[in-house]
Amino acid sequence: MRYTHPMTDVVVPRAEDFDEIAGLLALAFHVGLDPELLEVERGIFEPERGLLVRDGTTAVAYAAAFTRELGVPGASVPAAHVTGVSVAPTHRRRGLLTALMRRQLREIRDAGREPVAVLWASEGRIYPRFGYGLAAQRLTISCDTTELRLPEQAASVAGTLRLDQPAARPAELARLYDRVRAHRAGWSDRDERWWRYVLADVKSLREGATERRVLLHEGAAGLDGYALFRTKDEWDRGGPRGEVRVDEMVAENPDAYLALWRLLLSIDLTRRLSFRTAAVDEPLLWLVNEPRQLGAQLSDGLWVRVVDLPAALAARRYATDLDVVIEVTDELLPENAGRWHLVGGPSGATCTATAASAQLACDVRALGELYLGGAGLGALAAAGRVRELVPRSLAAAGPAFGWHRAPAPMEVF
Repeated sequence: MRYTHPMTDVVVPRAEDFDEIAGLLALAFHVGLDPELLEVERGIFEPERGLLVRDGTTAVAYAAAFTRELGVPGASVPAAHVTGVSVAPTHRRRGLLTALMRRQLREIRDAGREPVAVLWASEGRIYPRFGYGLAAQRLTISCDTTELRLPEQAASVAGTLRLDQPAARPAELARLYDRVRAHRAGWSDRDERWWRYVLADVKSLREGATERRVLLHEGAAGLDGYALFRTKDEWDRGGPRGEVRVDEMVAENPDAYLALWRLLLSIDLTRRLSFRTAAVDEPLLWLVNEPRQLGAQLSDGLWVRVVDLPAALAARRYATDLDVVIEVTDELLPENAGRWHLVGGPSGATCTATAASAQLACDVRALGELYLGGAGLGALAAAGRVRELVPRSLAAAGPAFGWHRAPAPMEVF
């Protein structure tokens, strides 16, 4: 398949183009080409979902997507996991990124499989102009552990902690992850290819730390919690200053969660801990004796683009009963524009075009911000992003768009 750009051609790459694309991404993101990492990434490469721009025989711009599902409030939906968006330094400011993003959105819409697209942004200012909204934020925890304390585990709680190599337990980890993912907006599904990718322990990415380990918690019914982590050795004149780096925390119940953190915060010869993808409502904030010592910093996580509006809004669940007409604008995908009657609740939803008067009005970016239940409808209205056309519509509809847990970005893809 081939599309024409004013300067050059946009083509769908072939499997044998992987190395050339990897070189472009390394150039754009200022990283080296590590053969071990390339082999891991080759395993999740989907060439048929890429868009590649060449200037002559040289690859100069690229955008792609992975075929996965995304956890949303009360459901899991097919979502284009957009990745690898890059332009060579020599070809910036020529409209290539715009051409790729527009083409990609049109293809996703026309294929009719994925009602939303989702991505991590290297720079937050890039993607709102294509209708992406910040749907899930994250916390970065970086703390000194010497003064932190957690509650004692109740004596009646039965559980066992064990250490293992992550690659030795993929099936068990996958089963637990799937059970917990069913209740967490923002988590993506993982097939065998993705588990191989997630558990790969590429040496060049360790940043001087140890190999990755998995801490397992087994309760009365079996495995109910795990944490992927590594440690980094460091000493100063005062003694050991090692660091624990947590990559992933999955717990099915509060007992497993507390037990995992109690160990991670008290590993011998370590004095610091970091966790880059904590949820905004991470329970650890309410467990430690001094939350400010966690050094939690808020950052953006997942950006969502509603591609097929009625399918997307009908696919998720709503915290309370909802009956509202929303007028939406969408410059890039005009099929989404117009008035939509959204009726929903905890058990399901419908969304249909209507000629009825609208109660609320917004652009498609605001719907992306609301989609995972992380942004408040009232907050967006206060920012001028949502307009109330009928009095008290915000108060009536606002609670429905939330969820009992904040969306949690789990992994960068």
